[in-house]
Amino acid sequence: MVGMKLAEALALRADAARRAEQLRARIAASARYQEGEAPAEDAAALLTEAGEVFGELESLIRRINHTNAATRLETGGTLTDALARRDVLRLRHATITSAANAAAGDGHHGFRQLRSELKMIPALPVAALRVQADDLARQLREVDTLIQRTNWEADLLD
Repeated sequence: MVGMKLAEALALRADAARRAEQLRARIAASARYQEGEAPAEDAAALLTEAGEVFGELESLIRRINHTNAATRLETGGTLTDALARRDVLRLRHATITSAANAAAGDGHHGFRQLRSELKMIPALPVAALRVQADDLARQLREVDTLIQRTNWEADLLD
């Protein structure tokens, strides 16, 4: 893993995590078998293989975290800071979008069949929330682009 870029390590980490989950499922499926039958797979061998994958995964996670914390961005701060910003922007965007949708009555019909039916009134300014959501989406795209570019530029640290 010498000379590896951070983006490559992230792809390897995702692959190792998938392999670990697949091994977990295979181990569970092979951990018991009916008397007189052979198990589909050797659960003990699968556990050994899983241990190797977990070791690889731990090493990748440590190196990725170390690289994220040490990599400085042109905008100031570290890659870890940018990742935290992206996570919070995603949460804010989802919350503002959800609030705007709820206030707009998305999923509910806005008309009354009878004058005696109650009229629903938005408690939040829908148009302003939509503008705020658009701005958050723009910020999120910018931070995500910076993170992706940095992932391909930064060398993975030990």
